[in-house]
Amino acid sequence: MPDFRLEMAAGGVVAGVDEAGRGPWAGPVVAGAVILDPATLPARLGAGLDDSKRLKPARRAELLAALRGCARIGVGRAEVAEIDTLNILRATLLAMARAVAELGTPPDLALVDGTQAPALACPVQCVVKGDARSLSVAAASIVAKVTRDAIMADLAAAHPGYGWERNAGYGTAEHRGALERLGVTAQHRRSFRPIIKMLGRERP
Repeated sequence: MPDFRLEMAAGGVVAGVDEAGRGPWAGPVVAGAVILDPATLPARLGAGLDDSKRLKPARRAELLAALRGCARIGVGRAEVAEIDTLNILRATLLAMARAVAELGTPPDLALVDGTQAPALACPVQCVVKGDARSLSVAAASIVAKVTRDAIMADLAAAHPGYGWERNAGYGTAEHRGALERLGVTAQHRRSFRPIIKMLGRERP
């Protein structure tokens, strides 16, 4: 379970940073940045924070609502056009930088999930599986996941038939079947191989 050991070892104001949506075929990539105060974080909330992938959607939503009352939160996103222009890794790092910038005053350190460091106005410590080790990163993973799922639900209303409100743009059988029937939308990542193949089949 995540805890505050990495934050306490660093000292000062520490932000956790994580992303959601690197793998989907459609929609933006979204990052969250969260600063928690160990002295004021409610014990029950701290005990509930975990890697967002381990939590059910309703529980993630509850935790985000609680975090909004006691944490500094920043959200950043990189759009499909940026993903296709920059590549998904660079777009993810851009979304992370935007999320940290949304915090206002830069933290003394950013704990970033993974092995790649975004360009930030503060020192960065990359943490493999950070969302399972750091409470701040776990909180950021929840922010990113809930925010992105809501974005994809909105996009699903504008692009019905792909099931994005259920699959969040990932390459499920439902999504693949819809691509076969309905074709590629402006929200599909045209630099991703499955979409490239689909576009190739659509050419006369």
